[in-house]
Amino acid sequence: MTWPPFDGAAEFDRQVRTLTDLGYPAMSGLDPARFAALVGPLRERAAAVPAGAYDPEAGRVPFLLVVTRDAAPIEETMPRTALYRGRLPGFVDHSFEPGALERFTATPATVLPDGDAYLLCDVERGEEFCGAVPRAAMDVIAGRGRTCLTIEEGIALVTHFPQLLVTNKCFSLGGSRSGDRRVPAIWISRRAPKLGWWWEGNPHTWLGMASAGTRTAGAVAAPSAMAD
Repeated sequence: MTWPPFDGAAEFDRQVRTLTDLGYPAMSGLDPARFAALVGPLRERAAAVPAGAYDPEAGRVPFLLVVTRDAAPIEETMPRTALYRGRLPGFVDHSFEPGALERFTATPATVLPDGDAYLLCDVERGEEFCGAVPRAAMDVIAGRGRTCLTIEEGIALVTHFPQLLVTNKCFSLGGSRSGDRRVPAIWISRRAPKLGWWWEGNPHTWLGMASAGTRTAGAVAAPSAMAD
């Protein structure tokens, strides 16, 4: 497909519209105006993000607007994903036992900004790690001074750029772990995005490791829906 020239402010506005159209304000207990106020402080920072990392065909985008699970639960955001030009909603795999998602939190090395929304910058889908052992891929990413994506950030990638989730170029999310050998991942199943997991020592030819350069704060915690 043909991608338009990158403009940070315009791209930020597009991502806000995407989340609004998908019902994120209501999920966050906010009306659209309050949701816009929540994420609005990030717009100036998005406008300053350089376009150098903009190559969606190669799985690279300059930034993602991420809403945390505190404001929008994973169980509600994952079904709002879909494949590019697809109609079937994404889903959480049954292999997550009851209560498992709550235990898949950011690792100690994955430092998240304060607030309920932030920018994840210099994002790579990570297909260079297809066929690599996930544990080894995470070590390489750390050695480059980059960070693995969390579950919420992976959902944001598919939400804002569904074109990047394609056959044989799916991705693991090593920024969220549960204290065991499982590594969450998003891939295609039943013609829809699926959030599942694989073992950290098992390579897969179609599953890479997504990463990013930095996380940028600026938004505040979601105001109460009951506030004046």
